[in-house]
Order: sequence, then structure tokens, then C-alpha cells
Amino acid sequence: MPTIPVGTFAVANAWLLVAPLLCFAQAASPEEPSSVNVAADSLRSAVVRAIRTTISPNSFVAETDPSPVEGSVFFSVEQAQGNNQDQAKPPANKQGPPSVSDLGFPPEQTKPNPQEQERLDKRSHMLKTHQRLGLITTVPLVATVITGGMAGGRKTNSTDRDLHAALGSATAGLYFTTAYFAIFAPKIPGTPTRGPIRLHKALAWIHGPGMILTPVLGEMAFAQKDRGERVHGIASAHGAVAIVTAGAYGLAILSVSMKF
Repeated sequence: MPTIPVGTFAVANAWLLVAPLLCFAQAASPEEPSSVNVAADSLRSAVVRAIRTTISPNSFVAETDPSPVEGSVFFSVEQAQGNNQDQAKPPANKQGPPSVSDLGFPPEQTKPNPQEQERLDKRSHMLKTHQRLGLITTVPLVATVITGGMAGGRKTNSTDRDLHAALGSATAGLYFTTAYFAIFAPKIPGTPTRGPIRLHKALAWIHGPGMILTPVLGEMAFAQKDRGERVHGIASAHGAVAIVTAGAYGLAILSVSMKF
């Protein structure tokens, strides 16, 4: 709360002392000329102006202004706050995340290659077809193995042999069609073969020759049975080769079905 200066009380006290004297002078000498009244009015006006000037708001503001020391302290605090705000602001020229070029890859390796993308799409499509046909081939393969027991021996008839031969031919046709999509799929240079794919390809060296040899031996055995002969010679290995081939083929399917 602003304080009233000491000069204000002095002027007020002077007015309290002068005012009764002026009133008494006017009452005691009513016949005096008007110059006395004029002087009294002038004195009264001067005292009033002095009081107004002393208690005016400007005087209060002048007395309540902070000292130079306090002003410098306020200025230092405000300046420190402004510096902290400037430091909190992110720099305008902050760089973004590193680009591919910043990581050391030349532009010719990062730009899209339509030819490579087309090759990759074709390879993906052919390998998916290879998987689907491989699963379909298992159906006639299992049926061929089952009917093989009814086609052998002396008491079998030609109908059982014909069914077994038809199923074997369907199995061989589907098998080589499946192998075509895997063999002629576009190769991606620099792509290593690892894990289950290595086992899958290794088993192909067993069931692949077996799928070629089994129909040949089966044809020889079929001809011997038609002549009324007992299956003999190398044709007698037809059943054993067929079982090994079917087993290797089943393991090849399981190798790409399980992750290890």
C-alpha cells in the first residue's frame, strides 16, 4: 500500500493553522477592502494546490518505484528466464533421420529395379505352385503304394495291375510337373541355401532317381506278369525302390513343413 509523504502532513498542518486565522480576519474586519479577501483566497488556493500535488498518484508511483539495485535484479531474473526458454526451443536447422545414402549405399543400389522385381515375383509364383502340386502328388502316390500289394503275387488279376499302373503313371506325371516348377524357377544370385531347404534339396537326390527307376521297373514287372511269368531279375526290386522313393518324398514334404 503506498505511503503518504511527510510533506503532505506539513502542508495539512499549515492549512489547519492558517484557515482559522483567515476566517477570524474576515469576521473581525468586514469593512476592509476586498484585497484582503483576494489575498486570503490566493493563499487558500496555493495551499490546496500544494496538498493536491503532494498526494497525487504520480508522487506515490515515484516513491514506490524499485531502487536501481532491485531493478537490476529483476532484469537479471527475466533475462535468465528468457535464456532458458531459448535453450528449450529446438534448433531450427535440426537434421532429420539419416537417409539410405548417408548409410553408405550408392543410389544405383537403392533405386527400384523392375527386372529384378519381375524375376522375384516369377520365382515366388513358381515355388508356390511347386508346393501345391507337391501336396497334390501325395494322394496318387499313397494310393499307388497301397494298390501295389494287390498287383503282385500269382493270384492277382489284370484289373488290379491295370489300376496300380494307372495310379503309378498319374503319380509320375504329377511328380515331374512339380519338379519342373522348382528346377526352372528363376534363381536369385547371392541367396544362400540353409536350414530345411538344404534337407529338402538333399532328399530330392533320393526320390528323384527313385521316381524315374520305379516306373521302369514296374513296366518290366507288368510285362512279366502278362506273360504268366513270375517277376524276376531286376524287376523284382520294383516294390523296394517304390517304398524308398515314397519315404524320401514324404520326408521332403515334412522338411519344409516344420521349422528347425
